[in-house]
Amino acid sequence: MNKKPQSLLLAYYGDDFTGSTDVMESLARAGVKTVLFLEPPTKAQLAKFPGLRAFGIAGGSRAMSPTQMQRELPPAFKALKASGAPIVHYKTCSTFDSSPTIGSIGKAIELGRRVFGERITPIVVGAPILGRYVVFGNLFARSGLDTEPSRLDRHPTMSRHPVTPMDEADIRLHLARQTKLPVELVDVLKLAACRKSPKANSISQLFTATRKISPIVLCDTLTEADLPVIGQWIGQLTPGQQLFCAGSSGIEYSLVAFWREAGFLPRPADGHTAIRADQSQVITVSGSCSPVTDRQIGRAVADGFVEIACESASLADKRTRHAAVTDAISRAQKALSAGRNVIFQTARGPADSRRAGFERVAKTYRGSTQAEKRAAASESLGRGLAQILNEALRRTGARRAVVCGGDTSTHIARELGIDALEFLAPVAPGSPLCRVHAPGEVANGCGIIFKGGQVGRDSFFPDFANGITL
Repeated sequence: MNKKPQSLLLAYYGDDFTGSTDVMESLARAGVKTVLFLEPPTKAQLAKFPGLRAFGIAGGSRAMSPTQMQRELPPAFKALKASGAPIVHYKTCSTFDSSPTIGSIGKAIELGRRVFGERITPIVVGAPILGRYVVFGNLFARSGLDTEPSRLDRHPTMSRHPVTPMDEADIRLHLARQTKLPVELVDVLKLAACRKSPKANSISQLFTATRKISPIVLCDTLTEADLPVIGQWIGQLTPGQQLFCAGSSGIEYSLVAFWREAGFLPRPADGHTAIRADQSQVITVSGSCSPVTDRQIGRAVADGFVEIACESASLADKRTRHAAVTDAISRAQKALSAGRNVIFQTARGPADSRRAGFERVAKTYRGSTQAEKRAAASESLGRGLAQILNEALRRTGARRAVVCGGDTSTHIARELGIDALEFLAPVAPGSPLCRVHAPGEVANGCGIIFKGGQVGRDSFFPDFANGITL
């Protein structure tokens, strides 16, 4: 990229909803107008947003089997290719949680390469702003912004994830279970050498003309200083043809860092982003089992939020879901009517006894693997939480909400009738406040945060309720 870009810069597919809003935030805060859609947008839909520089499709492939991905991803990738965006990104969770049978990132990369060509596929997973770091190929993650990073296979949550537990921190070995494509690593030492090099394509210089480059190239990401080096390299791979890449919003943070250094984008102003403080009622629904979300709910209750514990098994069972929704709303009615901030939750951490009931219900669903059965039960649970949120918004007229849990968010967004979102304001890294476009639905025009279970400080809920943003 040799001049200031004047048209569409990037298009992406997010493997879950919260990760998709994370990318939108990273671009929008840098001044790149971005809109997130729930389905591949038509030209008419794109035209409704003048000045659009990037767009995304919020998918749900993180909860899909390879067979389901085979049906879902090629049409989405073809739509992204048709947009003409020079960079197309398959957005994964920054914890890279996946397996050969559910949410296979290796399978997604293979499908993307069939559409975009057998070129280098860069992978960037680390995102320092989110507390995600890759060092010598191994992924480390904080379990909340107030904690020390843990290697992923020793992470208190991700190592015990109910669907895709992570027992391998080395991304290369993890991917080797999902694809036969070789992976090459640009490690932190090589990145440090590149930062000292005056050559414009210093990462490219690591690959000699006599040695075949691996199809997949993974970049370590330890500090903010690594980002512009990686972004420059990715940008230089695009002239003349579209580039397909994979990984977390580290892709966008790297590109933004490079675009700023090159003068393509303005540098950020000093200080916090200021928005008009809003202390109106907040409705939250949470399907997260994360200990981070558990701590956040505990802090919120101590600060005056009303907590409604929902039966996850009843919500996961299609036969009892309606009754469970009615029961939750009934128990919350007094607090809702009084304008209190209310949190509807299906778990308080990974050890919550309700998880056993959810697992029993999951076994009744059809599926070739237990992971597929859990995914089907999770969809029902998500739809139930969406119905709770929709009814709470309808009864109260509240215009602010929070949805917790990556897979949960995907199901809830679809059930609410959302077709697009725009960035409104930062709240916590990776969890922006979004304006919802849901024509004819209760949620239309609401400001909703779709928050991953691992994201945010312990004070997340009271901070948002009090109008505090980053």
